[in-house]
Amino acid sequence: MPLALLALAVGAFGIGTTEFVMMGLLPDVADDLHISIPVAGHLVSAYALGVVIGAPLLAAVTARMSRRRVLIALMGLFVIGNALSASAPDQHWLLAARFLSGLPHGAFFGVGAVVATTMVAPERKARSVSLMFLGLTVANIAGVPAATLLGQHLGWRAAFLGVSGIGVAAIASLALLLPREGAHTPSGALGRELAALRSLPVWLALGTTVAGFSALFAAYSYITPMLTGAAGYADASVTLLLALFGVGATVGNLVGGRLADQAMRGTLFGGLAALVVVLAMFPVLMSARWSAAPAVVLLGVAAFVTGSPLQLMVMEKAVGGPSLASSANQAAFNLANAGGAWIGGLALAAGFGVTAPAVAGAGLGVLGLVAAGAAAVVDRRRAVARSGQGRLVAARVPEQPEAVHS
Repeated sequence: MPLALLALAVGAFGIGTTEFVMMGLLPDVADDLHISIPVAGHLVSAYALGVVIGAPLLAAVTARMSRRRVLIALMGLFVIGNALSASAPDQHWLLAARFLSGLPHGAFFGVGAVVATTMVAPERKARSVSLMFLGLTVANIAGVPAATLLGQHLGWRAAFLGVSGIGVAAIASLALLLPREGAHTPSGALGRELAALRSLPVWLALGTTVAGFSALFAAYSYITPMLTGAAGYADASVTLLLALFGVGATVGNLVGGRLADQAMRGTLFGGLAALVVVLAMFPVLMSARWSAAPAVVLLGVAAFVTGSPLQLMVMEKAVGGPSLASSANQAAFNLANAGGAWIGGLALAAGFGVTAPAVAGAGLGVLGLVAAGAAAVVDRRRAVARSGQGRLVAARVPEQPEAVHS
């Protein structure tokens, strides 16, 4: 694989770290800014809102720029947002800085995925995307715990300064390693990018992302009360168990990328079906410590097997303008984050038990399978229609008379 994919992975590592580190720093931020933890929780929402708005907006605005310049500029905005977070004097400025930090997230992954596929052979496209996303999953294993530890010992502002440092390293890596061929070409005309979003298969792929990853976040958002309230783990063990989720996500991401290069749609269906099964079994798996820890790993594996095929499918269905659609898929991922957490919370509040969010997630996973199935049916019908048109055109072409030889 090209070394340039490492530069994309470094950027993904920084983005993954800043996205999730706020969860671990909420008590420290709330105490320092003299606000309650629920109010501090709005900082998580501000980042997610920035992702949802910034993903399609920045991808559209930068459509005429070279992809190499776009990626470097997006990482520059990421550095600025995190530096401003570190220096924010109050919660209002921190809210604005977190929103700014979220703006480049989706566009970076969207444009980066397109660039990654241009640097490899067609049969290795999904693996190239999974290697870029490797930075995101590894951030859950190493980046988030390290930044949280830094924030707890040196103050939460030091954590965001550290993340800014990762962003600077990513900028240097992108400038040095990204080839000017492919990554230097513009994303495409804005009209073509927007036209690609009018495609029904693109929207079905985006719908699959929303439903499939809502299934994950319905359960993962409430994984701590499941581990402590149902499985009986102590609070001090939760951090290690969440790192196990990161291990599972990393394995699933790498396996999904390799399998998707061989059978993209089969990998997607298999991953979604596995996610539904794992979530449906959570009430049993979370009833004992010995089964709860493997369940957390399996959740990460099953969910992230689908990441690369979904990203690649959106890009292939939007072949005329993949950058905007690819970025929109990241917005869909964050909508899934918010929507899944909300639905899981409703199930928990309804009094169905501490593992009820996982059961609700299984239902959302079924919706993801339905959306993926609908996309497959549409593709099949369009293929049949194209085949029929091809035969009709061939039938209308008159046969050439054979030459007469004397």
